[in-house]
Amino acid sequence: KHLGEYMDIHCGGVDNIFPHHTNEIAQSESYLGHKWCNYWFHVHHLNDKSGKMSKSKGDFLTVSLLEEKGYDPLVYRLFCLQSHYRKPLEFSYEVLDNMSAAYDKLVKKIGSLQQDGEVDQNAFKEYRDKFEAALCDDLNTSMAITVLYDMLKADISDATKYALAESFDEVLSLNLTTAHAAKQQDNGVDAELETYVLAKIEERKAAKKEKDFAKADAIRAELLEKGIVLEDTREGVKWKKI
Repeated sequence: KHLGEYMDIHCGGVDNIFPHHTNEIAQSESYLGHKWCNYWFHVHHLNDKSGKMSKSKGDFLTVSLLEEKGYDPLVYRLFCLQSHYRKPLEFSYEVLDNMSAAYDKLVKKIGSLQQDGEVDQNAFKEYRDKFEAALCDDLNTSMAITVLYDMLKADISDATKYALAESFDEVLSLNLTTAHAAKQQDNGVDAELETYVLAKIEERKAAKKEKDFAKADAIRAELLEKGIVLEDTREGVKWKKI
């Protein structure tokens, strides 16, 4: 009545395969007279140090609880995506703290990409094919996330990386291209200022590459006058408003 006579994907825990799901198939297909579900998606359990989390034990997680503790639900989503659904996943707030830092770093990297420019269609296809191949391998989201990180480290244009991040996020739903701007806005940094600073960082990077260190220092000083501090790190140039 509510779901129709056919279902493409049915989800459930591995502990429900028998007898719960076998009974569902027997009852539904006997009543309908035809195949009911095309795919059964059995996920492994979320554990803590004491074992499987469950409602009966009173130690299960909810997104609302994580939000109350100050965590972005997308951080938890990334945490889950980095493990294959057939493998058990161990949860702790320490792990989630590390994942929160990883998520912030990821969206900041994508948010700093220059969107203007030509997209390399060959590179786009190469990484999109790798991403799709990972998903076609039994929904291997862990490998798909690896493809994302590999793509961001690749020697391809920012415009291509940004286009790929947008494309990947149609599946991952991590707000990869919008989260950083939203965070900056929450912190009082407007998009126009960020665009200006990132352009200056690229200009300074080009000057240093040409060994024009006087110009690079002048750009740093110019930004400092506007209340922007640059910090050179192994991960690249970071900036903050003072």
